[in-house]
Amino acid sequence: MNATPPPEEARRAILLLDRPIVVDLVQLTLNHGLFVVRPARDLAEAEKILADWSPHLAVVDMDHDDSTDLLRRLGASNSLTASSTPVLGLTRRGDLPTKLKAFDLGVDDIITVPFSPEELLARAIVLTRRAFGIDRPIVPTIKLGEMEINILKREVRAGNSVIHLSSIEQSLLYLLASRSGRVVTRDEIMDVVWGTDFVAESNVVDRHIRSLRIKLQNDYRRPRFIATVPGKGYKFIPTFTNDGWDEA
Repeated sequence: MNATPPPEEARRAILLLDRPIVVDLVQLTLNHGLFVVRPARDLAEAEKILADWSPHLAVVDMDHDDSTDLLRRLGASNSLTASSTPVLGLTRRGDLPTKLKAFDLGVDDIITVPFSPEELLARAIVLTRRAFGIDRPIVPTIKLGEMEINILKREVRAGNSVIHLSSIEQSLLYLLASRSGRVVTRDEIMDVVWGTDFVAESNVVDRHIRSLRIKLQNDYRRPRFIATVPGKGYKFIPTFTNDGWDEA
């Protein structure tokens, strides 16, 4: 992964979220926007961060029990007054009443989980640009091992070959890459990429992983990017060898 930018160049984001798998996904995605992300599992951890750190953005899980208290701490209220720190709300409930309540609490923008990495990045950058005039360019490509992923073009470059991903394939790759070296279960993949309300055939995860592997020229018997963990799920292999990669 790209090195963290120097503090004077970075956008700072505090993240209230108690689901580690989504925390990792948000952190990896926001690296494209040169964000330094400090996650908090609850209000107490958020308070410690805010005691000596002034964020340019707060990404807040609006389904978290401490979300309203954190918004008050940031300066938002129930009076449609925006926080001094712009707030991007996350919610698993995409209905209109939930969104209106979030805006009433002072949230500047809201995004429904599951989200696409490129949408999260775009909204985060727009909010910090509006609030602080920060207009540093997006870093479209991040490097994971010897693989380079371009979030804007949905493009993966490795060796001499370039492949293009669908939105689902990009979300899958980002999820697995954000948990590099750790197992991600099929249930976790389904929850984060498709959402708990999505009704699909039982092999939808395996089918999309297979499609992604074909594009990556990733033989499951000799995995170079995505390894199968029998009975558990999949994990991203952070480094690989270019041996056998077809030139394009």
